Amino acid sequence: MKKVQMFYMENCPHCRRAFKMIDEIKSKDSKYSKVEIECIDETKEAQIANAHNYYYVPTFYVDGIKLHEGVPTEEKIEKVFQEAIK
Repeated sequence: MKKVQMFYMENCPHCRRAFKMIDEIKSKDSKYSKVEIECIDETKEAQIANAHNYYYVPTFYVDGIKLHEGVPTEEKIEKVFQEAIK
């Protein structure tokens, strides 16, 4: 399983939607249930966030490669899951 990181901000409405989508995707397809996501709040862990190249949250990295940045959709987040289980 590949390492997945999600950068987010607590008060971001897009991030809150992304968390709901993550739960929905995991509940719909059991093959994604074991994907672990390291959630990094960029306001609390600025040093880690600043070491990555992104501007918008939520942002997802899989094994250090940025796969999604900005407004989430279920399809885009599912692609993150698909890459994580390859």
